Amino acid sequence: MGMTDTGRGKQVKVAAFNRNKATMRLLKDALLMTMGVFCATFGFKGFLMTNRFIDGGATGISLLISNTTEIPLSVLLVLVNAPFVFMGFRTLGRNFGIKTIVSIAGLACCVAFVEFPNVTDNEILVAIFGGIFLGAGIGFTIRGGAVIDGTEILAIYLSKKFGLTIGDIIIILNVMIFSAAIYFLSVEIALFSMLTYFAASKTLDFIVEGIDEYLAVIIVSKKCEEVMDMIVKKMGRGVTVFKGERGYGTTGEMTNTRILYTVITRLEVNKFNAELEQIDSNCFVVMNSTKDTKGGMVKKRPLKH
Repeated sequence: MGMTDTGRGKQVKVAAFNRNKATMRLLKDALLMTMGVFCATFGFKGFLMTNRFIDGGATGISLLISNTTEIPLSVLLVLVNAPFVFMGFRTLGRNFGIKTIVSIAGLACCVAFVEFPNVTDNEILVAIFGGIFLGAGIGFTIRGGAVIDGTEILAIYLSKKFGLTIGDIIIILNVMIFSAAIYFLSVEIALFSMLTYFAASKTLDFIVEGIDEYLAVIIVSKKCEEVMDMIVKKMGRGVTVFKGERGYGTTGEMTNTRILYTVITRLEVNKFNAELEQIDSNCFVVMNSTKDTKGGMVKKRPLKH
């Protein structure tokens, strides 16, 4: 009976811990989504709308239609993104779809009712900083598990259906959008809008990926133990050891070897290479960029779940 009570007590504690963890994660997502909505709104009303500049994607379509008709941007943000939200439910799940609906509705309400001053009429500053705030808004929303621009949902859906890459689809869509901007607005506005899109894309990448890009490193060295010791103690990273064979072509002698695998950030490359050079300057090293990691001894990115 005592063991049963103890077991139930542990289950209750685990359940309470999981509920608290889920609540904290939900609050964190809500904060990120709120930051995203207000950053994007400031990009719209503080820079882009008064100067008739647009962006790429669904946001760009909304701005383009708003600039050429009398339909309010707040209404267009909902209408243009509605099909993408439906795709999101089917492609990425219910939780993602609900968060996206809340984020887009919040953005539409902010654009309609929250006032921001027009910061500047300098076209270069408008293009750059409008893109920065808009990109930051989209990025924070993605970090919160939602989107306020449904272009990538469409790209994911079409890539699965037609076998194209997501990047190719986004490029094709944006070429069409900016071509329409040349026709309906002007060449000059379209060119500045491309600069806006570039600034937004770079800011989005920075917010989502963080300042540190991860690198997966494969090392083959005769001084395997020393290299492992360096990775763990000096770099503070985990290391995985694979058993393999090494040789030189089809006629070379094959010998057993150990292959080391670790993950570092781009900011740590110089230190890693310097430490490795001192141990074994002739070792074989391959470094590949990797988008994200989870768990282990890899440095955790800020704002990441």
